[in-house]
Amino acid sequence: MIKGIYNSASAMIPRIRQQEVIANNIANASTPGFKKDSVFMSELSKAQANNLPGKSDWERPMLDQVYTDYGQGSLDQTGNPLDIAIDGPGFFVTQDSSGDSALTRDGVFTRDVLGFMVTTDGDMVLSDSGPILLPPGDVSVSDDGVVSVDGAEISRLNVVTVEDPTTLEKVRPGKYQIPEGVELTAAVNFAVRQGFVEGSNVDVVMQMVEMISSYRNYEADSKALQTQDESLGRLISEVGRTQ
Repeated sequence: MIKGIYNSASAMIPRIRQQEVIANNIANASTPGFKKDSVFMSELSKAQANNLPGKSDWERPMLDQVYTDYGQGSLDQTGNPLDIAIDGPGFFVTQDSSGDSALTRDGVFTRDVLGFMVTTDGDMVLSDSGPILLPPGDVSVSDDGVVSVDGAEISRLNVVTVEDPTTLEKVRPGKYQIPEGVELTAAVNFAVRQGFVEGSNVDVVMQMVEMISSYRNYEADSKALQTQDESLGRLISEVGRTQ
């Protein structure tokens, strides 16, 4: 019976994490360039459980792992010349005030007071040769990322990919830190769309369905645990009266 209690409890813990992840996805459903997270859960085998410190041969813990779906969101037309979306694979490269680089698909850019192209966080947007300085004038961006002002070419957006996106570390919604040792390569088979913003890839309806399903599973395990606990209590009480 105690084995059943542990099994029910170990199944409940990842459900809490799943609820948190889904809630965060829904909260960022309208965040440009946001990529939804999902929780992969699996029950460890008996052999795997035995290799964990402090686990007996009848405890069956659940393993949960959060992964990011980098699928493209919808491209929404805004008409703003500094709203730029990537149609296809790739990330924009940005640089914060400390000189640290990051990747993003959030192309809501502006000019700062010095004329640099920056993100909503104030990070500089990088070309293949450094920060992009925009002189006064009308900005245009070609499909291959060439930035021009009043017809004069200024620079080219640095659009890159990584071999394994799962190695990226999310530092905020839509912004990813580049771990040490991860190499950036120039993206191919993409097009830059000026006047568009990439929306999140969150399907709110599907997220609500997953949230309800996860809660029902949590509720079922909770009731099973409660039932087993009450049965164990009655058993101990009966044994005590027979002594």
